[in-house]
Amino acid sequence: MTALPEGLTQGTWTLDASHSTVGFTVRHAGISKTRGTFEGVTGTLEVGESLEDLRFSADIDVESIDTGNADRDGHLRSADFFDVAQFPTMTFRTTEVAKDSLKGDLTLHGVTKPVELELEFEGTATDPFGTYRAGFSGETQISRKEFGLTWNAALEAGGVLVSDTVKIAIEAEFVAPTAA
Repeated sequence: MTALPEGLTQGTWTLDASHSTVGFTVRHAGISKTRGTFEGVTGTLEVGESLEDLRFSADIDVESIDTGNADRDGHLRSADFFDVAQFPTMTFRTTEVAKDSLKGDLTLHGVTKPVELELEFEGTATDPFGTYRAGFSGETQISRKEFGLTWNAALEAGGVLVSDTVKIAIEAEFVAPTAA
């Protein structure tokens, strides 16, 4: 049995979306990186007696994508990419927890695949308003093609417009369960 990180108490913690970020980076034209975030995120962290009992679940409103460019965001919402009319939500559900990683099932574009997040516990703190919080950072990468996101355009000099590899970075802040 692996002990819980110091300060992480048992119960259901709620994701504080206003202090959390789900972001991604993808290479564009092989020469630069385009970044974006999803603004509509909800989630919970179920904390049990040991680290192995920890469960994280998140629901992401794919329509809430924001890359800083309205035209690009519209294209990403279309059937060429996320097809938000048919697949409005991306989900993650934990399947296994280790000290430095979180394994789970990511469902995106109607496809569920296992992913592993490199995970870092950032600690706990009580904010000036008396709310007890915990923070985590996580990173992983996925293949767009494995999730059926195959739209692309060939470049005149060779290669493609959008890379297959997408890096995902998560900064998550959770609010502790209230005392009964």
